[in-house]
Amino acid sequence: MIVRSFKELEGTDRHIKAASGTWESKRIVLAKERVGFSVHETVLYAGTETSMWYANHIEAVVCVEGEAELTDNETGMTYTITPGTMYLLDGHERHTMRIKEDFRCICVFNPPVTGREDHDENGVYPLLTEPEEV
Repeated sequence: MIVRSFKELEGTDRHIKAASGTWESKRIVLAKERVGFSVHETVLYAGTETSMWYANHIEAVVCVEGEAELTDNETGMTYTITPGTMYLLDGHERHTMRIKEDFRCICVFNPPVTGREDHDENGVYPLLTEPEEV
């Protein structure tokens, strides 16, 4: 059994700040736990815009605080995301988040991330893995 809090992750190698400066994330469950998914608390900052494309992952996101505009870049559809709203990128959709007020969410990734990922020039997380245990 693993028990940990997001608070205890502050300032550790599980507390990731994006090179873009638009978000930070605390990864409470990672690939190294070997449970088949990862769980993160992510904050995207008010007034920022981030384009993403999880070509290698499925992501489910539940907003717990703040407000954002989510645009599906493939269809042009736009959604307002507020606390209690979930979106699921089950088709690897290219999308853009425009943050109206600091946006805190809980994210689940499959396959799990390692904690070393950051978005590349296309908004993609590389598919990184943990070495097999011997």
